Amino acid sequence: MHVGGVRTALFAWLVARQNSGSFILRIEDTDKDREVEGSEQHIIQTLKTLGLDFDEGPDIGGPFGPYCQSERLDIYKEWGEKLLSLKRAYVDPYSEEEVEKFRDQAKAAKKPYLYRDYRPEMNMEWDHARPLRFLSEPKDYSWHDEIMGDLSAKADAVDDFILIKSDGYPTYNFAHIIDDLLMEISHVIRGQEFLASVPKYLNLYEALDIPRPRLATVPAVLAPDGKRKLSKRDGAKDILEYISEGYLPEALINFMASLGWNDGSTQEIFSLEELVSKFKLDHVQHSGARFDDQRLIWMNGAHIRNMDLNELFNRSKDYWPEEAKNFDVEYLKKVLSAIKDRLKYLSEIKSLTMFFFIEPEVDESLIRDNKVLKDLPKEQLKDLLIKARDSLDQSDFSLEDITNRLNNLLKETNQKPVVLFSLIRIAITESPASPGLFETIEVLGKEKVLNRLNKQIDA
Repeated sequence: MHVGGVRTALFAWLVARQNSGSFILRIEDTDKDREVEGSEQHIIQTLKTLGLDFDEGPDIGGPFGPYCQSERLDIYKEWGEKLLSLKRAYVDPYSEEEVEKFRDQAKAAKKPYLYRDYRPEMNMEWDHARPLRFLSEPKDYSWHDEIMGDLSAKADAVDDFILIKSDGYPTYNFAHIIDDLLMEISHVIRGQEFLASVPKYLNLYEALDIPRPRLATVPAVLAPDGKRKLSKRDGAKDILEYISEGYLPEALINFMASLGWNDGSTQEIFSLEELVSKFKLDHVQHSGARFDDQRLIWMNGAHIRNMDLNELFNRSKDYWPEEAKNFDVEYLKKVLSAIKDRLKYLSEIKSLTMFFFIEPEVDESLIRDNKVLKDLPKEQLKDLLIKARDSLDQSDFSLEDITNRLNNLLKETNQKPVVLFSLIRIAITESPASPGLFETIEVLGKEKVLNRLNKQIDA
């Protein structure tokens, strides 16, 4: 369940919710050669984790079930028989080798391969052991797409296609049209790869004399370079992998909604409620949207910063270092508050907070490798640390007093913040990066801070 596919589901969910409609999960599992064990549960878990609740589906039922196509085979056979009776279907007698010869003939004649040019002269009785193929009636088509606008295609886009395979399972091209009718589907939102098949679908709607739902074609999510469709090799992850790394569901929803859509404003951070209110299919762009993982990281950080601390703490429980179990909830919340503005995703909590729970050893390389501190004499650095220790020793350790004292120390020592504050930060955290210095000092408390400054002084 990658970004592109889940974004399509999100757009359908938003349309359903803003119109008081039903969002339906249908499992299209008729290609048994490509079926992956556990994929149905994975789809369900992904949607539920993101909060994309469905009103009908395989695990909850509904008025138009069953919702797995593999459980609806008799329905498709019935509609196949109907097309046979209408003389709009025929039994396909050809082997794969014969079909390949037809392709070669078309290629040799330098013309497009169309199956309808090789229809059998005699129709066979359908014993369900051979494929059933649609008998098309080619014509030019014009139709309206809710995203792409008015579209058209010539008759060459219409061809005979398989309805039901020799294994008894229908093709997507047939099954989804029957299911959309029987499940009273109003809107079908699909990826761009299906656009070329729409004329075939329109021909089948006409053959069955059934109404078609509104069609909306979502452009592809592109790789960061914009040159191809996003894939695993471009760093695309399964949605649940993002969740396990500590990306918030609401941030992922926000990010996916913004891939190719905006409400015409400069707003970038949307709540789920705002998306339901503002989303419109005709505001989805026609061209592909580039995937930008840095924008996702930024957006996730923005949602973290906007979240209530107690809610964030409840969400973060699986991401703390093991040592955090030795501290009470109030202390953990203070730590979380201190790092909240620096946190990009929840799995960073461990690396950003470890020094709050253990006594770190002095790491002289942190000063030696610091481009600002490495050239300063050791005695000067030691003197600065002594002055900082003595000043903080007189502090009541309120955030306001810590801030005032260290700012005053800048004036007294005539040092820049990048020098003095970097030095103090290294001494109390033994880390190349940390949250805000003043907040870190307040949370650690007087005893720990003074002890760590003394260790650095004595090193």
